[in-house]
Amino acid sequence: MNTNSIPAFTDFVHRFVPASAPEGISPSTLPTLLLLHGTGGNENDLLDLGRMLVPGAALLSPRGKVLENGMSRFFRRLAEGVFDVEDLQRRTHELADFVQAASEAYHFDATNVIAIGYSNGANIAASMLLLRPGVLRGAILLRPMVPFVLDELPDLATTPVFIGAGRADPIVPAKQTEQLIQLLQQAGATVTAHWLNVGHGLSHEDIRGARSWLDQLQR
Repeated sequence: MNTNSIPAFTDFVHRFVPASAPEGISPSTLPTLLLLHGTGGNENDLLDLGRMLVPGAALLSPRGKVLENGMSRFFRRLAEGVFDVEDLQRRTHELADFVQAASEAYHFDATNVIAIGYSNGANIAASMLLLRPGVLRGAILLRPMVPFVLDELPDLATTPVFIGAGRADPIVPAKQTEQLIQLLQQAGATVTAHWLNVGHGLSHEDIRGARSWLDQLQR
């Protein structure tokens, strides 16, 4: 879609790419990928990644509405690694509502949405798992942190999660990743942790690992 013309159902600037499954595969069997960029990204950043992970899948890619020094984000932070939790939770509900409204506007299956989030996008995807269980069928969280800790965890027993983590990540300490894994497991999620000897940037091994996980999920 043309990002200069935002549909009436939302004020998120976004791209939507309809499903175009390869020959012999029904588009209705493929998930819709919710693509959530990192700090300073936009609605175009992860389109190629989505195409690589699930060829032919529908892609829904919003742009974060918060600006930090001119860079788009999905929620405010108070400092590096310190989130404005109130803003994060409010914007998580806003994003979840957007996904549900988009499913009606673009006619995709609302029960088969998988988030692909990187960094800031992974953090709001993790927040959505905790605050709005059921909106996402599953999630790929690339370089995520713990968004917050709830007094009462949701039931994520039917929600698979892939976490791509870098052992040399200067932004996300390994303890943060381990805490998030434990948090999601305590909520009942099936978590696949994919550790690599890399930093915060994504690598080809991240893509290969995530694609393999998605292939198994669709069997």
